[in-house]
Amino acid sequence: MYDSRILPPVVKNLLIINVICYLATMVLESRGYLMITNLCALNAIPTGRFYIWQPITYMFMHANFEHIFFNMFALWMFGKEIENYWGSRRFLVYYMVCGVGAAICNLLVPGWHLTVGASGAVYGLLLAFGMMFPNDYINLYFIIPIKAKWFVVGYAAIELFSGLTRMDGVAHFAHLGGMLFGLLLILYWRKHPFSRF
Repeated sequence: MYDSRILPPVVKNLLIINVICYLATMVLESRGYLMITNLCALNAIPTGRFYIWQPITYMFMHANFEHIFFNMFALWMFGKEIENYWGSRRFLVYYMVCGVGAAICNLLVPGWHLTVGASGAVYGLLLAFGMMFPNDYINLYFIIPIKAKWFVVGYAAIELFSGLTRMDGVAHFAHLGGMLFGLLLILYWRKHPFSRF
């Protein structure tokens, strides 16, 4: 049964945790505690600063205000619909799988050193929204209405093209990794509809 809460509990708590982590990082690093980023961001394995917890902690760190604002806006926009539809437990599992999956994919890509942000998990949410509500409209740039399924396909194509052609400091393959792991999990759940989730 679909719930219609505007701020369901997991989305709310993820928003709170991300904002607290962002503010705490800004305060600590302004006072010289720069090791926070090295410890919690996702570091490439060859750097020697990779730790086993980073595929989780990197999701709660952000580079600047614009970065966290747009990630949290997308988390709320797509996440509330998905959590209301799936329920909190399944939503949390999906979100974390997408985020960790994004980290795993990014670790396989050479030439980068540091990754932060919830974007991989958010791209997983975007994929789930497109699969669950394919004919709902999303307003591109708040103006142009486009069906969710084409919105998702378009964003995936842009990320793939950007990942193959640009060196812009954006973790494009992490975004694609979040979508890939999200797709695999949704397909698994569809094949096993009576799993514990």
